[in-house]
Amino acid sequence: MQSRPRAHEIRRRFLDFFAAQAHAIVPSSSLVPANDPTLLFTNAGMVQFKDTFLGRDPRPYKRAVSVQRCLRAGGKHNDLDNVGFTDRHHTLFEMLGNFSFGDYFKQDAIRWGWEFLTQDLGIPAEKLVVSVFSGEGESAPADDEAYALWAEIVPEDRIYRLPAKENFWAMGDTGPCGPCSEIHIFHGERAPGDAKRDGKLGPAYEDTRYTELWNLVFMQYEKHPDGTLVNLPKASVDTGAGLERLAAVMEGVGSNYRTSLLTPLVDLAKRLAGASPSDLGAGESPFRVIADHARATAFLIADGVFPDKAGRSYVLRRIMRRAIRYGTNVGLERPFFHEVCQQVVAEFAEAYPLLRERASTIDEVVRTEEESFRRTLSRGLKRLEAALSDLAPGEQAFPPPVAADLYDTYGFPVDLTGIICKEKGLTLDEPAVEAAVRQRQSQDGDAHSSLGSDKAIGDLYFKLKERLAGQTSFTGYDTVQGSGTVLALAVDGREHKEARPGQQVEFVVDHTPFYAESGGQVGDTGRAEGDGVELEIDDVHKPTGDLHVHRGKLVRGTLRVGQSLTLAVDVTRRDAIRRNHSATHLLHHALRAVLGTHVAQKGSLVGPDRLRFDFSHTRPLTAEQRAEIERRVNVEVLRNQGSQVRSLSMAQARETGAIGLFEAKYGEVVRVVNIGGESIELCGGTHVARAGDIGLFAIVSEAGIAQGVRRIEAVTGMNALAYLQQTAQIVGEAATQLHAAGPHELLPKLERLHHDLRARDKEIADLQRKLATGSGGGAGDSIIEVSGVKLLVKLVTVGDPKALREAVDILRDRLGSGVVVLGAERDGKASLIVAVTKDLSGKIHAGNLIAAIAGHVDGRGGGRPDLAQAGGANPAGLQQALSAAREALAAQIAG
Repeated sequence: MQSRPRAHEIRRRFLDFFAAQAHAIVPSSSLVPANDPTLLFTNAGMVQFKDTFLGRDPRPYKRAVSVQRCLRAGGKHNDLDNVGFTDRHHTLFEMLGNFSFGDYFKQDAIRWGWEFLTQDLGIPAEKLVVSVFSGEGESAPADDEAYALWAEIVPEDRIYRLPAKENFWAMGDTGPCGPCSEIHIFHGERAPGDAKRDGKLGPAYEDTRYTELWNLVFMQYEKHPDGTLVNLPKASVDTGAGLERLAAVMEGVGSNYRTSLLTPLVDLAKRLAGASPSDLGAGESPFRVIADHARATAFLIADGVFPDKAGRSYVLRRIMRRAIRYGTNVGLERPFFHEVCQQVVAEFAEAYPLLRERASTIDEVVRTEEESFRRTLSRGLKRLEAALSDLAPGEQAFPPPVAADLYDTYGFPVDLTGIICKEKGLTLDEPAVEAAVRQRQSQDGDAHSSLGSDKAIGDLYFKLKERLAGQTSFTGYDTVQGSGTVLALAVDGREHKEARPGQQVEFVVDHTPFYAESGGQVGDTGRAEGDGVELEIDDVHKPTGDLHVHRGKLVRGTLRVGQSLTLAVDVTRRDAIRRNHSATHLLHHALRAVLGTHVAQKGSLVGPDRLRFDFSHTRPLTAEQRAEIERRVNVEVLRNQGSQVRSLSMAQARETGAIGLFEAKYGEVVRVVNIGGESIELCGGTHVARAGDIGLFAIVSEAGIAQGVRRIEAVTGMNALAYLQQTAQIVGEAATQLHAAGPHELLPKLERLHHDLRARDKEIADLQRKLATGSGGGAGDSIIEVSGVKLLVKLVTVGDPKALREAVDILRDRLGSGVVVLGAERDGKASLIVAVTKDLSGKIHAGNLIAAIAGHVDGRGGGRPDLAQAGGANPAGLQQALSAAREALAAQIAG
């Protein structure tokens, strides 16, 4: 090879090479796909261009090049179990890609791909082989065009014709598709050139001798539901080359983990564990897992995914906890994972500045999750070991309900249970576990199937956007009233030329003062009038691009396309929204000042009556922090500085120190908004002219809504005054009820009241326990013998769980040998508890016994062999449950 550029240089050279061929350099999109609820994560470079390939999202360029961060760790693209144990599998990887949207096609794609590999990177041509579609396995003909183009560059004995499974790509069961050509490198001095020989030879069959470097997809057909293929009006190109594989080739190493992308992370993990840096064998796998998963973790958190129990958040939690467990296996007994994630930021921030901007958030979230999981790991492993010891000799499968309990009760990842089971020689039915978890949580799976907040955009809106491109504008920053001509009209999701009175309509005008819902701010409402026409507008949304779609009811007249309307926004409502939106900016700034720069916006809702702000933080606010945040916002309101709005390039916006999402499309100019003295954000919303227009700001509530995510709800203006007045009234009434001289006496009086109530509750519980156990084991109790085992069954008045446990312990001790089953009702719920004396251990299992009777109270339960509890929603079934205990015990003894 002529030179050996390292990984980060390969990334830069790839972009520069195609920029020189008139390609627009498009930044990587988020790992969370926009407008594609079918995808868990962005898993290929073409994802952000999907609607462009479909002709629904035209762009200002026809050629593009990108380096896309991708993740495959869920759904059908799930490589998680292999990661760390092979040289090529990863969760996160970088995909180099060049794209043509109806511009160049096979000739240029093939030529440029070959030139970049052999001339720019200097890979010897004699080591490369290529493959083309043979015409087998799909109704398309063989790709003789690509074969002929390759034959001008590569000897024909190194051009392999392969079936659709290897060399045909489709976006789905229907839609764009086409043949592809792959470029492979041979692991030897010179590729053997056996494409013309019989036998299973070449890259499709000898994957240890070849590595795929680049896939060139030629989208030239559209597949119909009946399987027929027709030529697309404009053929396109979508290519993808994994940076990790290219780096392994260029750096002359046999594993992606020994490239400059991952070696610093692997080596750091080894240093932290005190392991030998020279161990490159099987003992390196745990450190590879840590390195790979740290890279995925840092990028996911930077893209706004936090660890939790559902959807994408659960995938992140699995990745993090898998890495942490492998860390504990190699002796990393203290939190370490945040240090490896810090190294990810250091290594990749130049290419992905978002990592640097979110570095403190990444660090905070990782530290908190690892501390939490280490506690979970200790408790969960004890529970798992107990469950393993309870298994019958020769059992080969671990029970899914127990794995579900480990996840639901202890937060113990299902796949981690599976790994440990595998180590013990057991199988685990993970789909059955997931079904059991959903049943326990009374869910129907929506949390897992609803993958993102973005909805798929209807074809109608894409057609309107394409047809009306450049014909519409928003005037609402400067005015709340204006005139516009109806350009499009829809009823029930279909375009019409006119609409009649009483119909719900959607319409687009060329100029509108109505703000469309976006960025957390709700859409405007108001009225529109024209020649004999009157509409009540109850919402405006922006389904794609800058298309403002007005929704409302046609009150009077017939509305037609081409008609002129006067549009008037509800000014009182808009002003209230302005106050809340500007207050959100001041709140964000105050949160970062008080809590730290790790705070990042996770979502918001700005309406006329209140504001809601979700932010990254791992702990509840203290009373002092909440008061200080509220004070800081109101200080800015009282300073009454004028607001400033500027339109800047992305680079200029960064220089101002503005916070926001710097992942806009190529060439975009952004709106930078200053509210008060120091708040600077990227924002497209409407705002007050001066901070003083907010009037007053009050926090109504603060709570956690997900792992590492908090939510503040607040009010401004007259709503804030009403809230404070209501609070003062409640405090005053409470003081009167408690005979307090004023608010300052409320807390001492409440503390004395709580003390008295606790004492009385204890007194009542003691009396109930004495009533329940007063004749326990005596003649007054119903003790029977079942196959020689004494059984005491009793309905008691003890409702408190602690008192119920104490009662069953007392009765078990009095019984000496046998089984005690108690039932009780409290607050409309049923409670059951079973206790078994020690001498019956191994013969009678309390958990199995309670499981057999809990159904009578519509409940479920479980526990240890000697003690188990259950709860249910049907207290009327308590007597039936207690009556069933005899038969259930007999069945267990007989079994």
